[in-house]
Formats: sequence, structure tokens, C-alpha cells
Amino acid sequence: MIIGIHTPEQDHEKRRSLVEGAVERNKIKHPVFMDNDYAYWKALGNRFWPSFYLVDKQGFFQRVGEGVMIEGRKETRRIEEEIARLLAEPAKD
Repeated sequence: MIIGIHTPEQDHEKRRSLVEGAVERNKIKHPVFMDNDYAYWKALGNRFWPSFYLVDKQGFFQRVGEGVMIEGRKETRRIEEEIARLLAEPAKD
């Protein structure tokens, strides 16, 4: 399951209409949770925009930043590959 968490960096990013517009423009199909009070952000001890957290059966895979090079690949590509791998895992009984 994919769920997006939107934690606003600036006050105007708390507006639901702006987030909905961005979701539509970017053709995002998964649910996006608005974390305007930073509850989820604080629970994870996050400090960076953007941050990516993927959870598998063994725990967290976390990457910070957007478009940085990791292991010779753009980080966004690595995250996409990791999402595909996790989605291909058999469902839990």
C-alpha cells in the first residue's frame, strides 16, 4: 500500500485546495495524508524536506532529499525501484 504524507514547509502549504491541486497535477493515485500539525513528522523524528520512508516486513528504508545521487543513480529512481520491489512481495497471510 502506498500512502503519501504531506507535511507543509510553509504556512500556505497547509491549504487543502493547494495540496489537492498538486495531487491532481502530478496524477498521484494513492491517498495523501495532510500532516499540518506535524504529528507524523515528529513521531518519525524527521528534520528534512523531502524525506522518503518505505516500510517493509523488516522495517524502514529511509532516504532524505530529492534528486541526489546515491550509488551512481538518482535517488528518486532508487526509491521507485524500491517501491516496485516492495509491491512485488507476496501478501502476508
